[in-house]
Amino acid sequence: MEREIPVLILTPLGRDATVAAGLLEQAGIASTICPDLGALTQELAQAGCAVVAEEALAHMDLTALADWVSRQPPWSDFPFILLTLRGGSASAHLIELLGNVTVLERPFHPSVLVNAVRSALRARRRQREAEAYLEERKRSEEHQALLIRELHHRVKNTLATVLALLRATAGSAKTIDDFKKVFADRILALSRTHSLLVESSWRTAALADILRSELSPYDEDACKRVSLSGPEVELSADLAVPVGMAVHELTTNAAKYGALAVPEGRVEVTWDISEASGDRVLTLRWTERHGPPVEKPSRTGFGSKLIQQVLMHQCKAALRFDFDRDGLTFFLELPLPATPANPAPEQSSSANPVSSTRPLLGHATREAAPVAARWEP
Repeated sequence: MEREIPVLILTPLGRDATVAAGLLEQAGIASTICPDLGALTQELAQAGCAVVAEEALAHMDLTALADWVSRQPPWSDFPFILLTLRGGSASAHLIELLGNVTVLERPFHPSVLVNAVRSALRARRRQREAEAYLEERKRSEEHQALLIRELHHRVKNTLATVLALLRATAGSAKTIDDFKKVFADRILALSRTHSLLVESSWRTAALADILRSELSPYDEDACKRVSLSGPEVELSADLAVPVGMAVHELTTNAAKYGALAVPEGRVEVTWDISEASGDRVLTLRWTERHGPPVEKPSRTGFGSKLIQQVLMHQCKAALRFDFDRDGLTFFLELPLPATPANPAPEQSSSANPVSSTRPLLGHATREAAPVAARWEP
């Protein structure tokens, strides 16, 4: 510390500056000899203390020095060591101007100067520690204020989502018991996604984890009814919540009317990431097979409305439902943030698949089908 932060020396007469610098060097203390008061003032901010001869300040314009001393931040009280002549007394004006002053009357024993300088450096070091503490406290307070604002924003969004679920479920429920079950299931799906986000300090949630949290209860070890395949993809909180809600609605529909409603039914989910013109897009395909025969629904239920609302409107995603006779197929193209947060597509690997997987399938060549669904509340 003493070697890194220099002591400034301003003693213009004779060999005082050279002698003082030599004494400090022998004690392992770095020093810088300043040619004049202007050079001293410019170096004060980077120094540990200053050794100044009283005569160096006599008849000098001290405005710049006084201004620097007065503008020190609250944590700073820069230490000066003022050298006076034998029999003389330090100027009261100088002592008041400099503030934190130790007066040494010349001549003195070399150890007196070294001890005075070390005490001044120790005091300056404590001041710097106080500065670091105050800066850290300031950053902590700013971070806390940011977290409070962010929490307020998220709570409002969550309550708005719950209110929307309540209204929509109540409007489509046929019985009280039906309402309780459907509404509770949707709230639990929302809470599962929140739990994944909490584990990462509300930064991201893995797409594979979101899918597993919904589909794993329907996967039977002996039958291997669920297959997941795709690269590791971390979704930001703004994307993870709506994607989690959409996955829940797809899973619920499959369990009530689709492939998961019969023992021989299968669900395969594949995804990949593509890049075009610097934009990253998540492409996901949800495929149901060997379930009950599928027909295009006569009306649009709340499940499909919810998926369109959260994915198309909130996330600017493109999506499509294909009602093939053999099972529902759902396609999703979701724009991802520009900052890379996921492995490149060529690094993709199976995301802990729970059954055998097929190659990832695109949907660019398939003809678009009207957006509809078979959800019943």
